[in-house]
Amino acid sequence: MDTDAVFRALADPSRRALLDRLFARNGQTLGELTQGMAMSRQAVTKHLAVLEEAMLVATVRRGRSRLHYLNPVPIAEIADRWIGKFERGPAHALVALRKELEKDDD
Repeated sequence: MDTDAVFRALADPSRRALLDRLFARNGQTLGELTQGMAMSRQAVTKHLAVLEEAMLVATVRRGRSRLHYLNPVPIAEIADRWIGKFERGPAHALVALRKELEKDDD
């Protein structure tokens, strides 16, 4: 997995919106994904290409249509590597402590 490609793909809010739409309903065509988006069909195609390169989206041909599917594996691998190793319990405690200390500065 190219972790840098995944982070680059996730950095863009439009690409995250496309992933959210696929999470809500997997297996959508380009036309379905374009509906309701504030961007052109060509822009959605470019964003999908970046997501496919990062292996966050898989495309399957069905006749003349191409269906797009969310691939959550790269995100799970990032969570395991970058979040899981920090044990969520202690991390939450540190965030709470930071918020408490910052509150005292106000």
